[in-house]
Amino acid sequence: MRPLRYSINVTLDGCCDHREMIPDDDLHRNAVKNLEQADALLLGRVTYEMMEAGWRPPAPAGARPEARPAWMEPFARMIDAAKKYVVSSTLDSTLGRVDWNAELLRGDLGTAVHELKQQPGKGLGKGLLVEA
Repeated sequence: MRPLRYSINVTLDGCCDHREMIPDDDLHRNAVKNLEQADALLLGRVTYEMMEAGWRPPAPAGARPEARPAWMEPFARMIDAAKKYVVSSTLDSTLGRVDWNAELLRGDLGTAVHELKQQPGKGLGKGLLVEA
């Protein structure tokens, strides 16, 4: 059974919103270490959409946005390549809204996660997943 590992960024003042943080090379190095322990990620819709907007490569493949420092590239490559399971009752995979190496999970979340954990592998990485 592969483990489910939870990871979240928290500042010293208790802020958990990545959009309010200043990322640095240490944060990204730690994130890469966390991703190395997982062969798939379990994300909620909001986190999936935020990560896709920030990290999905632009066309043409391999182009690096000028605003992205080189120390972000290992994380960018890993998050792009990672298998993603997206929990959402509002997204629709048939409309191409969940297609970044992702599969949409619907129905009973407990059953779905249990089934994913039964599959062989290093583990499932879980980011912020909140029921709204």
